[in-house]
Amino acid sequence: MSLPEIVQSALDDESVAARVGLGGDDLLLVTPTRTLVYRAEGLLSDETVAEYPHDAERVGVSEGRRKAEITLDYGLDGEESFSVPTSRLDQVLHPVLAGILNARGITDSGETVKQTFRFSELTIVVTSARVVRHIGAAVWDEDYEAYHFDGVTDLDFEEGSVATSVVITVDGGQERFKAPNEQARALRETLVDAVCEYHGVEDVDALRRTAAADDDDSAEPSDRVSFGDGPDPLDTSGVDGDIEEERDQAETSERREASAASDGEFGDSDFESASVDDDVAQELAELRSVIEAQNERLDRQEETIQQLIEELRQGR
Repeated sequence: MSLPEIVQSALDDESVAARVGLGGDDLLLVTPTRTLVYRAEGLLSDETVAEYPHDAERVGVSEGRRKAEITLDYGLDGEESFSVPTSRLDQVLHPVLAGILNARGITDSGETVKQTFRFSELTIVVTSARVVRHIGAAVWDEDYEAYHFDGVTDLDFEEGSVATSVVITVDGGQERFKAPNEQARALRETLVDAVCEYHGVEDVDALRRTAAADDDDSAEPSDRVSFGDGPDPLDTSGVDGDIEEERDQAETSERREASAASDGEFGDSDFESASVDDDVAQELAELRSVIEAQNERLDRQEETIQQLIEELRQGR
């Protein structure tokens, strides 16, 4: 069916994603970027086309007995509203909401919106790749939650006397919401079909088996390397004593050599002669240098041993 010339001009070659009759010759058309509402010529009005961009921040609905009004909130740019027959509200709201989700970047290019469900203040949108959930008086606003099918590993439906609880296992956690029993079957079939099609499985049982197999493949090895009870405690009770003993021996040797040198220098002179044999003095100087070097080595050894003891105590 060809479109009125005024509609074709307004489309400006943009593709039409959805088309809904509003009664008589009136039409609603949804494109990727906007919604067009065409009103045919009547006795009291000329034909018109109104445009509503899809960059809305909020979508509200008010229903009357015969007419329903859809309001698009554009934030600082104000609100725009249009009315449709109440009997056509769900048919209209579905493509309009799909266009807004796409324009806002909530759904990806090529992602299709399967179905929209409204349960009082709960809106559920099932697409080919995710579930979008919104709770509140508005049909949709920016305070929403989305669960991508990539992380969905299980679906469960717990039937009650009035409502059915829908349980989605996603990313290791569970998300729950309730649907009235009279609409729960349609929601269940739509959701199961969309999730299974996304994962390429036949039913929920196959989805669970696939998820379990993926968990087994990605599980990390549980073997742990054992170091036993660790090294035996280091007995350091004799280390400090050995070092001190070596130091005492070195100092005693130094004192003995110095005493012998003193006897050689002053023993026969009764302190009357101050002359010192050059050879003896040189030997004493060399001996003192050797002893000092030995003491320095002992100091370094002591520091090294103390560091080793401390590291072993810390388990390094």
